[in-house]
Amino acid sequence: MSKNLLFEIGVEEIPARFMAKSIADLEKGAAAMLREARLSYDKIRGLGTPRRLTLLIDGLAERQEDLKEEVKGPSKKAAFDGDGNPTKALEGFLRSKGLTVDDITIREQGNGEYVFATKEEKGEEAMAVLPDLLVALVDHLKFPKPMRWGDYDMRFVRPIRWLVALLGQEIIPLRIVNVTSGNVSRSHRFYGSGDVVIESPETYVEQLRENYVMVDPAERREVIWKQIQDLAAAHNAVVEEDEELLEEVVFLLEYPTALMGSFEEKYLRIPKEAVITPMREHQRYFPVLDHDGNLLPHFVTVRNGLPRNIEIVTAGNEKVLRARLADAEFFYDEDLKIALADNVERLKDIVFHVTMGTVYEKVERIVKISGYLADCCNACRKEVERGAYLAKADLVSNMVYEFPELQGIMGEYYAVAQGEPAVVGQSIRESYLPRFAGDDLPESINGMLVSIADKIDSVVGFFAMDMEPTGSQDPYALRRQAMGIVQIILQGNLPINMGELIDFVYELIASSYQTEKNQTATKERVYNFFGQRLENVLSDSGLKYDTVNAVMSDAIDDFCLTRTKGEALEEFRKNSNFAPLMAGFTRVNNLAKKAESAAYDIALLKEDAETALVAAYDRFQKSADAALAANDFETAFNAIAAMREPIDGFLTDIMVMCDDEKLRNSRLGLLRAIADSMLKIADFREIVVEK
Repeated sequence: MSKNLLFEIGVEEIPARFMAKSIADLEKGAAAMLREARLSYDKIRGLGTPRRLTLLIDGLAERQEDLKEEVKGPSKKAAFDGDGNPTKALEGFLRSKGLTVDDITIREQGNGEYVFATKEEKGEEAMAVLPDLLVALVDHLKFPKPMRWGDYDMRFVRPIRWLVALLGQEIIPLRIVNVTSGNVSRSHRFYGSGDVVIESPETYVEQLRENYVMVDPAERREVIWKQIQDLAAAHNAVVEEDEELLEEVVFLLEYPTALMGSFEEKYLRIPKEAVITPMREHQRYFPVLDHDGNLLPHFVTVRNGLPRNIEIVTAGNEKVLRARLADAEFFYDEDLKIALADNVERLKDIVFHVTMGTVYEKVERIVKISGYLADCCNACRKEVERGAYLAKADLVSNMVYEFPELQGIMGEYYAVAQGEPAVVGQSIRESYLPRFAGDDLPESINGMLVSIADKIDSVVGFFAMDMEPTGSQDPYALRRQAMGIVQIILQGNLPINMGELIDFVYELIASSYQTEKNQTATKERVYNFFGQRLENVLSDSGLKYDTVNAVMSDAIDDFCLTRTKGEALEEFRKNSNFAPLMAGFTRVNNLAKKAESAAYDIALLKEDAETALVAAYDRFQKSADAALAANDFETAFNAIAAMREPIDGFLTDIMVMCDDEKLRNSRLGLLRAIADSMLKIADFREIVVEK
């Protein structure tokens, strides 16, 4: 027999950003606790609005499953003394399991005899188990910023105001702080009947809907998005999908009604980001665009309630936005009165970090690093350095002070409006990319180089100051910045030598500041730090893990060459000769370990198989060396493939470990030379050959 369960935790408004995780944690916590309690069920659903977290469980067993399990205790020798009486070890075991001596048996296992017992526990009625389980479930929930209220010790996301706990139509009796469970939920704050007596878990969702509460977030999301799209279509416009904003709106309300408002067209003369940001970040409005992607003087927002008096609500939203846009317009006009380059001097008053000076000093370093990178990549040094010089200038602008998320974006607008080349403006905006995982990467070469310069200055600087990330702690986002550098280099196929770049940046920082780590230690740590990021990127691109290990065992100064080598090796592994060649290489490498050196005497190697291998090795060296010099890894791997038959013939016909010491050393030396040459191309010892 089974029944459905409803558990609703009624609270004061929960911040939208906590809701999705809280609902997921409620589901996972309930599933784990029911499993531990031996209560089976058909389905668990977590629901919620800002004023409630809800658990619905379909087909919950009305009784626990009976427990019957065999437990192993101490050995017979440890369980009984010489007179056959129970020892303290056995007594402790029996006490912990709720057993007596009559419940145990002695069985042989392995090398001795041990105490075994069968523990049986009769399942209880679900109604007897659920009160404690549900209270424990509430205690299990964790939040970023929990609250205490009144003089209660409990901490929860917001004060608990009511509890609904039903198994079928029967109330599950429980109490949390000063709130006792019942069957009375609450309607929308301003609509509905106030108190809603829930008849059963099956009627819960519909009863709340009738009282203007859509308790299912998926339903609210669907309704909200359809209303937004319908409003946009009615005005021959579009609203682009914004998952982050949509999720926030879903968890800000209980009963959605979308509305469209307008603002004065004069505000369209300022950059659209300066219009959209206050609209989106401050008011949670969706911007409205035409079919060409141009911003229109409209917005869509969603109210928490019915469409009655919608005109008044719309006018109120328009009034609030009008004030925001008036501020944005003022900031924009005031910022344009000051040359962006003049703002750079003001960066001397902003501390970047106490150990690495001001933002102005960081800009000076970024300019030098950018110039160095421009020379490496044959870019226009003057333009790259200009973009680097202006990259942080908008930080002291009125607009960015008010809307920090517009840093870089406003810098581009101001630069172009004041006559800077478009490529300089673009590099200012792109210097901040990527800002988060999955974000866009810079598209222009100037933007790539300024972005790398900014990020490598931080990574090397903080490592030199002994402030590298530890565990989950990464206060300066160095992992994200290093990953961004790797992604930019690979996307742009930039010929940057990472070892030389790290040295250049370290020396630049050390010339002005006292570092905690010397250059060698810093370079090694930063090098390994980038290696981990590069390994992740290559693995994510589809290369097998052992292929990545094989090409990264050597220096990874050139990320692009490492990727190219990995792709060539991945293709080489499809060659029909690869598996047998790897078998031969493994034997060669194992024997090569016994060689004192890679020297060999050709005069001693007279057997046909020996001369054939020597000749093949000579051809291989010439071909492979030329291919590696040209970064032609495909040819280098094909040269290895040509070694298969000579190696097989040698290992089949020749007794390497012969009694003649000179001959044995020459044979081993030849194999050592071959193994060393092959390992220069890739570390084949890392390859796992599928059988």
